[in-house]
Amino acid sequence: MKTMYGRQFATMVGMVLLSFLMLGASFATLSYQYTIREKKDTLERNARYIAQFTSDSVQSGGELVWQTSAFQNYLNSVALVSDTHIMVATPEGVVVYATIAGDFQPALQYVSLPQQTVEVITGGSYLGMTTLDGLYGEPRYLVGLPVTNTIGQLQGLVLVSSSASNISGVWRDLFSILLVTTLAVVLIAAIISSVTSMHMAQPIKEIAAAARQFGLGQLDVRVNVGFRRDEVGELADAFNAMADSLSKSEQRRTEFVANVSHELKTPMTTIAGFADGILDGTIPPDQERHYLQIISSETRRLSRLVRSMLDLSRLQSDERAAQQQFDICETLVRALLTLESKVTAKNLEVDAQLPEDEPIPVWGDQDAITQVCYNLLDNAIKFSKEGGVLGLGVTVKGPKATVTISNQGETIPPEEQSLIFDRFHKTDHSRSADRDGVGLGLYIVKTILNSHKENIICTSQDGVTKFIFTLTRA
Repeated sequence: MKTMYGRQFATMVGMVLLSFLMLGASFATLSYQYTIREKKDTLERNARYIAQFTSDSVQSGGELVWQTSAFQNYLNSVALVSDTHIMVATPEGVVVYATIAGDFQPALQYVSLPQQTVEVITGGSYLGMTTLDGLYGEPRYLVGLPVTNTIGQLQGLVLVSSSASNISGVWRDLFSILLVTTLAVVLIAAIISSVTSMHMAQPIKEIAAAARQFGLGQLDVRVNVGFRRDEVGELADAFNAMADSLSKSEQRRTEFVANVSHELKTPMTTIAGFADGILDGTIPPDQERHYLQIISSETRRLSRLVRSMLDLSRLQSDERAAQQQFDICETLVRALLTLESKVTAKNLEVDAQLPEDEPIPVWGDQDAITQVCYNLLDNAIKFSKEGGVLGLGVTVKGPKATVTISNQGETIPPEEQSLIFDRFHKTDHSRSADRDGVGLGLYIVKTILNSHKENIICTSQDGVTKFIFTLTRA
């Protein structure tokens, strides 16, 4: 059975049948042993009573006591009440009296018992199932005891037997009850299994159907399984979470393609337009140099965009950041020195709050963190006001080192602060002020720090903008 319902139904029925088979076999065995033991104990107890009664009667009435009506009535009463057959025989094995209870008539009187049985009884007792060499038409449980006087002399034999058919009847009744109970339980188990299997399989079918729709590109499909809190509910929640993630990823991919297309189209349109204007003479010869400079600038911006995209692809393909120990203060200062000309061009004042007495070692990829520092400093310089203060500092708290880079300029609106780390995101002000930017610098910063399992936040208030990120101390 390939379906979940079929497998669960087969498992349920198989377990029920196996359980009842084992319980039935165990119960039948115990019942059989108990019945046999009880039957044997009863026969043996009755045989002892009759042997004792016969012994007492012989001692008080002589050897022909079994011919008296009182003795015979007693034996017939015992045989009738206990549903047994009783025979009294001489020490030589000749039956002198047999009860008439059941199908046995006095015709058994004066019949000789098998010699082997007589020897066993005279030797102590006989207990077993036998036909007495054909005296009984079917095997019977038989107990034989000797009759002795007070001094131990053998005076006769007593044999008490019971039919085995009553035990067979018990077995038949037991089998009937077990069969009916098994069928009832299997039917109930089938109904319960059917309901539970359908209840379990339905949401899984819905998930499978949603997955197939996902494969066809319908990313808005979700699974609704109600308020289930079991494993199936967890699977549905995980599927919906995956669907949300894929939907957001597809949305980001679409936006990324659109942004890349826009960013590539703008410089390429500028380059092609001015180049065509120079070639067809639309642009006067005295202005060609100016427009060639624009073409060169746009070409370099296009090159930076492609290089940034390649760097971003490389960063996203790395599974984890390389771990090495380095001084974050030295890395920050080295990145600042590479931007010295830009700091001087804007006449910025540098406020460095760095510890002078000892380095601050951290763990991470030094080249990647250098790029983080460079991008943040370059961004801070680019959007600083003329003659403003460029701040950088490093503080230590617990297992983390915190790096802060700040500048004085335009305040970033609160609704923009959560978006500045997105790919190709620029505010309107940024587009006019950052003509050379490609909109990937801060996104690269965020990607690098994410690969280091570190955080970065941005705050902007009263013209002061701060970027704060953490690193793990070595």
